[in-house]
Amino acid sequence: MTLYDSLFEHLRQPIAQILLTRNDIADRTQYQNAQNTFMELFNLGVIPIVNENDTLAVSEIRFGDNDTLSAITAAMLQADYLFLMTDVDCLYDKNPRTNPDAVPIEVVEDVTSLEADTSSSGSSLGTGGMSTKLVAARLATSAGVTTVITRSSNPGNIVGILDYCQSLKMVQGQSQQGTPLQTLTPTGEDSLSNSIASLHLDASPKAPLHTRFLPDPEPIRDRSFWLLHGIAAHGTVFIDEGAHRALASKAGLLPVGIVGVDGQFAEQEAVRLLVVPTKRQTRSSPPKSNVITLAEVDLKSGVEVGRALVNYSAAEIARIKGLQSTQIQGVLGYADSEYVALRENVSLIKSIRPATPVLPSNTSLEDLTSIQNS
Repeated sequence: MTLYDSLFEHLRQPIAQILLTRNDIADRTQYQNAQNTFMELFNLGVIPIVNENDTLAVSEIRFGDNDTLSAITAAMLQADYLFLMTDVDCLYDKNPRTNPDAVPIEVVEDVTSLEADTSSSGSSLGTGGMSTKLVAARLATSAGVTTVITRSSNPGNIVGILDYCQSLKMVQGQSQQGTPLQTLTPTGEDSLSNSIASLHLDASPKAPLHTRFLPDPEPIRDRSFWLLHGIAAHGTVFIDEGAHRALASKAGLLPVGIVGVDGQFAEQEAVRLLVVPTKRQTRSSPPKSNVITLAEVDLKSGVEVGRALVNYSAAEIARIKGLQSTQIQGVLGYADSEYVALRENVSLIKSIRPATPVLPSNTSLEDLTSIQNS
């Protein structure tokens, strides 16, 4: 902080240090308090400097790396951009230090389908390597934050990349409105207008070498993001495909859709939701219910689809799984809720987005215009 104090003092810019731990994020009230603190600092014109509280944090509640901390902070603030600074210019398909033919990866829309070399172990000034930066990019872009990886020794890249992104948005806006770029210039002879437009394009900024992860067009924010990424899961609840469809349709999680439980957790703790293919067989003998035995379910084939805060403990869910909600009272002797998890306490992982074509770093506004008009 002494270095930050010295640097910002020359600009007469007040700063403040914010120390966070996992516990500050896991508790919903503390999470909201942290949000409010950031907003108040911004309103006062103060730039917050965020660090992990190493004094209080132990291994169980540590973020573990600054990349994850920065991604969760950016999502908490609904930031426009997150810059992850490292010791290389961008992501490459191979290690550029040992492969001269390594190709830079400049635009990524779907982080999960990315094939890149992540052998960089990180710089001496920070924690985490390239792998943690990809995790951070996945977290941030899912919350609608454009994430950029670029070289830390060239801090001017940040301004250049922002200028390029703004120019890109301008061209996209003109294209969506169906307005030719030449209308930005004074009217007159065609040759004169074309010349002025050409000068405008030639003067457009070029992008410094970087990797830009595009934000999800339908981001998860606030409570949904907190459920998925702010709290640690204490166990797993396996659900069938029907329950998954019901959750996707904004319904709550009923016990009839649960086929298995793993781990030890209490009520109001977070669990992973895994959907498994099942062959449901209705029993003819009482009680009449669509109970599925574990022999009919391959739990190892489960795919994680989300997280949830549950209304019952692991032991309770194991007893009522597959039953109708009306049977909970008879099995447990009480029924705190007809739902194992209320829909407001469920957050689903979004489906994978298709990857976008990679644009060269020297793409100009003229190139972008021709691409969008083709």
